[in-house]
Amino acid sequence: MNKLKIIAAIFGIAFLFIFCTTQQEQIPEKPNILLIVSEDNGPDLGCYGNKHVHTPNLDQLSAEGVQFNNAFVTYSVCSPSRGTIFTGLYPHQNGQIGLATHKYRMYEGIKTLPKYLSEAGYLSGCIGKVHVNPESEIPWDYRPGGLLNGANFGKKQMPEYAVKAMEFIRQSGDKPFFLQVNYPDAHFPVQYDVEGLPTKKLEPTDVDGPLEYVGANSEYLREYTANYFNCMNRLDESVGMLLDSLKTSDKADNTVIIYMGDHGAQFSRGKCSNYEAALRVPFIMHWPKHIKSNEQKEELISSIDLLPTILDLAGVEKPEILPGKSLMALTRNEEKEWSEYVFAGGTGSAPFFYYPRRSVRDQQFKLIHNINFQEENPHVGFYNGRQGHFVAGTNLEETAALNADMAEVYRIWRNPPEFELYDLNNDPNEFKNLSVKPEFKQELERLKTVLKQWQIETKDPFNDPAKLERFNQDIKEIVTKYEGTSYRRDPEFKWNYVDYFNE
Repeated sequence: MNKLKIIAAIFGIAFLFIFCTTQQEQIPEKPNILLIVSEDNGPDLGCYGNKHVHTPNLDQLSAEGVQFNNAFVTYSVCSPSRGTIFTGLYPHQNGQIGLATHKYRMYEGIKTLPKYLSEAGYLSGCIGKVHVNPESEIPWDYRPGGLLNGANFGKKQMPEYAVKAMEFIRQSGDKPFFLQVNYPDAHFPVQYDVEGLPTKKLEPTDVDGPLEYVGANSEYLREYTANYFNCMNRLDESVGMLLDSLKTSDKADNTVIIYMGDHGAQFSRGKCSNYEAALRVPFIMHWPKHIKSNEQKEELISSIDLLPTILDLAGVEKPEILPGKSLMALTRNEEKEWSEYVFAGGTGSAPFFYYPRRSVRDQQFKLIHNINFQEENPHVGFYNGRQGHFVAGTNLEETAALNADMAEVYRIWRNPPEFELYDLNNDPNEFKNLSVKPEFKQELERLKTVLKQWQIETKDPFNDPAKLERFNQDIKEIVTKYEGTSYRRDPEFKWNYVDYFNE
């Protein structure tokens, strides 16, 4: 009897071992994650319908994965947009409400993407600029050094991005990796050619006119539009080199690839605004055998959903503080009810650009709240004057030649009312403000309520009149005291909002 018990016990242990081993084999290993981010471009790719660009690599990535046709960012300037990527929070929640080069910074104690992934056993790396403060709170395991650690607006050494990516992938060994590759195209200046790239180029005569939302046309604008498209071609070739390098490794099949833009292009009514041209971006996901190919999604998604998606892939439970949702259920067609709205903020990115905004949109209507609507939008003067990176703006001569309807569009851009309302189904370029139309009052009030509730839920400091007034005063004092940008050279300068926004 004892022998039978022993034999039974042995068989039981063996069965348990085989069962557990089988179950373990069925659980997929943690995937590697490659996040590709491009600068200052909307969905101007072949797969999104742009017939001027030549983007076969990103088009193929879309054909073999999921393309999101309604993807948006939380703020149409680089540092705040990247702050959301790194924290999964809206800019007013993490503190990065303006450009890092203008000393805006995150609040203390904000947990960031590399920290989450390190706890999950990942090795993390970043090629290209980070552009949030303090960078020490984004503790990558790998940075390439030199030119590829920064912005590289000159678009030099583009093949090196793929070389350094392979260097990191080899160093990751048996550990799962997360790699973010930040490409400088299509940030201004927009170059026709840099070191032979792109190999396929456009001339001004190859384009019909500027981007539709600009609403103006001239030989000057067509030249900048053509070179913007050349940037997209160069971006695609750079991404192609990166993907070719990944394919030569043994990790390609278990690597999730996510591609997105950080915000829209720097043309009039684009970057720095809350119009669709500024906030809508390309967004593609690709994962062989795990994500269906040739899928297109129309749901409204946001960069606020990116970190929850990455954590989901890494097997990390999403913290309650993160307002976004993982996109994996959407890619598997498991999500029956998705978010009805997407939201965005905006402060102006620098003291002399200060113009606070909030916006919300659903599948048809878009509401923009111009908080300091009594004042003129300072970005318009820079675009009109073609100053610095605003060199592709529409100047006064070109705006003077506009018809009456487009002249009104540009007037609203310069001196907007408190609220702007647009029917995006019938007016995708946001040329007809409906906020003063009685027949749209119900939609206006509905979205005002939705926007206000979001501000309450996310503890938006601009929803507090006292904090808003205090910040307005801070801006005035900085502009008066430093007369422009000299505060950036003051080692003692520190923003006060990081102390009182979270009180």
